[in-house]
Amino acid sequence: MKIIKTLILAVLFATSISAWAGIEVRDFDKPEQKAVYERLIYELRCLVCQNENLAASNADLAKDLRDEVYEMITQKNMSEAEIKDFLVERYGDFVLYKPPVKKTTWLLWGGPFVLLLLGFVIMLVIIKNNRKQPEVKLDDAKRDEVKKILELEDK
Repeated sequence: MKIIKTLILAVLFATSISAWAGIEVRDFDKPEQKAVYERLIYELRCLVCQNENLAASNADLAKDLRDEVYEMITQKNMSEAEIKDFLVERYGDFVLYKPPVKKTTWLLWGGPFVLLLLGFVIMLVIIKNNRKQPEVKLDDAKRDEVKKILELEDK
């Protein structure tokens, strides 16, 4: 029984060490620098993963970008806006989770609204066309025929 407990503890210890391996420890001179770093790694997109920010991504490129952001903050004393401008110039607006509204991104921002409006217009046209169905007028012969069919179904 002691051997089983020891093995379980060894496995738990071994797996907990690998969980700590992904945590990066960064030293900053000022708390403002750390705040800027944290904000940026959550606002910048990993270019490999595409739907993850730099903080969540384990891709090599994301690690390199985190290192570069850290270096720009601590060694080059760049501001948050300067870092974003540098990365956008280098990688394009795609690196930002919230790209600015401009000529090259208008479809990104306005596309969903255009599609929603288009769907609404299509829905209105379909509803309008369904209401305009011609009214069928029955003559006496057709009315008698329908009554006979209904009487047969009741029996």
